[in-house]
Amino acid sequence: MDISSRGRGGRRSRSPRNSLRSRLRSRQLPLRTGGILLVAAGLLISGCSNGSSPADASLASLSRSTPAELAPYYGQKLSWRDCGAPGFQCASLKVPLDYAKPAAGDIRLAVSRKQATRKKGRIGSLLVNPGGPGGSAIGYLQSYAALGYPAAVRARYDMVAVDPRGVARSEPVTCLEGERMDAWTQTDVTPDDRREADALRTAFQSFASGCEERSAKVLPHVSTVETARDMDVLRSVLGDDKLTYVGASYGTFLGATYAELYPERVGRLVLDGAMDPSLPARRMNRDQTAGFETAFRSFAKDCATKGKECPLGAGSPEDAGKRLKAFFGDLDRQPLLVGGSGGRRLGEALATTGVIAAMYDEAGWPQLRDALTSAMKNKDGSGLLALSDGYYERDGDGKYANLMFANAAVNCLDLPPAFASPAEVRKGVASFREASPVFGEGLAWSSLNCAYWPVRATGEAHRIEAKGAAPILVAGTTRDPATPYRWAKALASQLSSGRLLTYEGDGHTAYGRGSECVDSTINAYLLEGTVPEDGKRCS
Repeated sequence: MDISSRGRGGRRSRSPRNSLRSRLRSRQLPLRTGGILLVAAGLLISGCSNGSSPADASLASLSRSTPAELAPYYGQKLSWRDCGAPGFQCASLKVPLDYAKPAAGDIRLAVSRKQATRKKGRIGSLLVNPGGPGGSAIGYLQSYAALGYPAAVRARYDMVAVDPRGVARSEPVTCLEGERMDAWTQTDVTPDDRREADALRTAFQSFASGCEERSAKVLPHVSTVETARDMDVLRSVLGDDKLTYVGASYGTFLGATYAELYPERVGRLVLDGAMDPSLPARRMNRDQTAGFETAFRSFAKDCATKGKECPLGAGSPEDAGKRLKAFFGDLDRQPLLVGGSGGRRLGEALATTGVIAAMYDEAGWPQLRDALTSAMKNKDGSGLLALSDGYYERDGDGKYANLMFANAAVNCLDLPPAFASPAEVRKGVASFREASPVFGEGLAWSSLNCAYWPVRATGEAHRIEAKGAAPILVAGTTRDPATPYRWAKALASQLSSGRLLTYEGDGHTAYGRGSECVDSTINAYLLEGTVPEDGKRCS
């Protein structure tokens, strides 16, 4: 769940592989708010407006046999071709736009793979998804997973990714362009009066209308359930009897949903940085708000050890938070003009997004310190603007990738809105401020976006048990900012075959972050099927 759409507080050496992973991860949105601040890499979905959860609601597993109307999809042959990235092949997968009406038409999904480097001992295909919703799985595969996963894993698996429907190369959702998107990202999400609250509501309505105008065909059909069904078609087409999968952040919800629908087809599933599917959106967003406060406090403690190099001072995290909040208030009143950016200004919204973007991984803390120093002391907002642009996937020409659009589209379809109106936000904002004095107000108002979505939500919060599935490995990081550790504990306990692996540290997700204990445990599971003892802890 990417703000969203990266911090960590342990002290250890960082290999080039992990540095690359950190840069890549910072571009994913693990939030499911889909709001302006965090339209998140991120997860967070909006949820039932009353804050309650339908405890026993769940999806029924699908038939073990393939329905006749879906047989042509399951029996198709992929035509692999070179696709510009050395060592990779690409293909197009055909799936029904609407599984309830397969005859109504098809859509094409982009698939890529890098074949196992060792033919002898090949296990099968390993499907990867980096989260979001909205993150490009193919981009993740070609830039990191098929190059940076352990050599032993890459030797025995074909590394495979499919961009989910509505994402990147697969019938991408589009909403706003250029200057309109720039204006949207700058909208004030801490309204001081009714006029500013009305402006925020108008921005959400404009965004939703843009999505409807440009993506009406696909917009009702980008749910996580439909994407999980697409994954099963791909599993069959690849020739695998069972699915082997590594999903991060939102990718854990996607993987758990697959297990719920097809428990007998679960092979080795790693769900890293897990979501709790039983939570309604308001609770989920509030939990994640608290997670970012925890990450900020870790950053502030580390910053205080740098002496004069820390722009937030050498005091307590509470003092640092007050200074940062005051700085955001200054930007709300008087944005900074950023030289060389075509007249763009750094206001509170963009600055807050820039700070949040650096919370996913402690490798980004030095850059954040420099950016805050430049902005707070030298009135130069270019560093924070660059962090924000990276988060929103805005290039130098002012063009935006599809991530933010797909994020909102999936989130708003998967769960009902967290808040139905500005009045509801006003009543609920205090609990968000309690969760995070620094970020809470903005994240509460950002949770309003799905209230104006043109397509009614088709999903609801529910427990996922996946009865009958093979053992599923759920990894959680104790100070994860985007997917709080309690979510991993909850998902592992819900899954009938869940096994919890705990990483005691900071940052979003655990695999490949430098913990030999975590990596060796997951590698043994993927390569040998060795299931760790439930509750194993690593540092």
